[in-house]
Amino acid sequence: MKTKIKTKKSVSKRFRITKRGKIKRNKAYGSHLLSKKSSKRMRRLKTADSVNKADIKKIKRLLG
Repeated sequence: MKTKIKTKKSVSKRFRITKRGKIKRNKAYGSHLLSKKSSKRMRRLKTADSVNKADIKKIKRLLG
């Protein structure tokens, strides 16, 4: 009998699975030292991004 792996809570807070099975993530570097960053850069940091293909299998396993 296979047991289900518990979800890593830190991973569940950082990643979301879309309806089509892709994994969304937020971009880094948008939370502090904002005065030196341009508006264009901040705008791009706000948008979500998808996870690299090489990491999808690993993250899905951590999500349970």
